[in-house]
Amino acid sequence: MAASRLRSALKSLSLWVMIALLAGLFAGAAAQAWGLPGGEGTAAVIGSIGTLWLNALKMTIIPLVFGLLVTGVASIADAAATGRLALKALLVFGLLLLGAVTYAFLASEGLHILWPISPDGARILLASAPDASAVTNSAHGGGLPAFLTSLAPPNAVRAAAEDAILGIVVFAVAFGFATTRLEARLRLPLVTFFEAVSETMIVIVHWVLLAAPIGVFALSMGVGLNAGLGALGVLGHYVALVVLAQVGLILLIYAVVVPFGRIGLGRFARGVVPAQVVAFSTQSSLASLPAMVEQARNALGVSTATAGLVLPLAVAVFRITSPVANLAVVIYVAHLHGIHLGPALWIVGGLTALAVSVGTVGLPGQVSFFVSIAPICLAMGVPVQVLPLLLAVEVIPDIFRTIGNVTADLAAARIVEGRDAVADPEPGAGI
Repeated sequence: MAASRLRSALKSLSLWVMIALLAGLFAGAAAQAWGLPGGEGTAAVIGSIGTLWLNALKMTIIPLVFGLLVTGVASIADAAATGRLALKALLVFGLLLLGAVTYAFLASEGLHILWPISPDGARILLASAPDASAVTNSAHGGGLPAFLTSLAPPNAVRAAAEDAILGIVVFAVAFGFATTRLEARLRLPLVTFFEAVSETMIVIVHWVLLAAPIGVFALSMGVGLNAGLGALGVLGHYVALVVLAQVGLILLIYAVVVPFGRIGLGRFARGVVPAQVVAFSTQSSLASLPAMVEQARNALGVSTATAGLVLPLAVAVFRITSPVANLAVVIYVAHLHGIHLGPALWIVGGLTALAVSVGTVGLPGQVSFFVSIAPICLAMGVPVQVLPLLLAVEVIPDIFRTIGNVTADLAAARIVEGRDAVADPEPGAGI
């Protein structure tokens, strides 16, 4: 798969993007203090380079999201048809995801109440964002009636052209389920086509991300020109709030697995540590799978049959930190712009976050960051212009994304097992 081939290359790219962010801010601050050769003309060229790079990312969103959702829904339907254990696992995944979405809004909004963005900080970060004041769609108006009518777009092509992402998501999910009703000779080539579309879009995104140091440098230099180095404090605040939301989710997973997984808190905490260490070092749930299987069997009392089915299935279709982290980013951007998100927009964002969390499982972090978050922004009417700057510091939240996913995968396996955890084969096994 193209996504797996790109992971190692994109991981090393994170360092260069971070360097480009800092270099752009320092260069812009220096130019602000001592002048920029060419004056406003040079600044306009630099700004247009950043805008060009952002537009290149945005042009892949609709076809990529549609293709990923069709193939993701088809794969879930195929997994559900394999037996009762797989169906039970999918049910557990679904319930955990619903709980995660509810938690995401409460935690992120609560963190902003306790530790709000300073008005000066918001102004600094938005100082040079292209068209930052423009709301991307009409999601803010109409309340519940507008939300209900947006679920079924009368013209899917027009909805795509207007970035009416929620209607596209609903149509893609319905399309994916409809493919499961077709004969194999019709379904397989159709799903293969959309898989090919998704892979092609991922390749294009990869090409665009190869230019990320240039694009991020241009955007961050614009910020430095307008506001100096003050943006660093805002970016640090952003990282802290996204990480805190995910740490809270991980703690909540521990609280849930004890009663529903019928396992002691200490035993579960010790049992997941080796897999969490692998997740921390690799930032990949797939690379953590062997350690997860070993710990589930030897330390958590999960049978070989359950571990062998649930954990690979979890890596394939279940990523609990996706809606939490993605919604934390969207809510942060909304607060940057002073946008009020009411219950109707929470529903819109939650549904979109659930859908894209399934479709983007397994994508490299830099790819999934924009592909997952931009559709939620579009659905909730939140501008996407500052996302490239946030992408530059994603390497830190991404570590907690992976640790949370691995922890939730093992918790789900323990919950699916159902019976009381059996004793370890020998004292300290799997620790």
